[in-house]
Amino acid sequence: MAELKTIALPIPNGEYDENDEAITRRILEQSIEDLNVKITRMQNMQESITSKSIKRHQFLLMGAKHV
Repeated sequence: MAELKTIALPIPNGEYDENDEAITRRILEQSIEDLNVKITRMQNMQESITSKSIKRHQFLLMGAKHV
């Protein structure tokens, strides 16, 4: 598993700076995108494991006699 990295937000100046705001916004956007990718990967892994498990049980039950 990849290591988690921490990105520190820049310290704000006393006055509004458009560049600082753009940098902060981009850092937050990238962090949210990274989280979204990780969540999607985990969901895909869980679905894959679940579908394999269901297929296994279906295969095992194919020869079972129903009462």
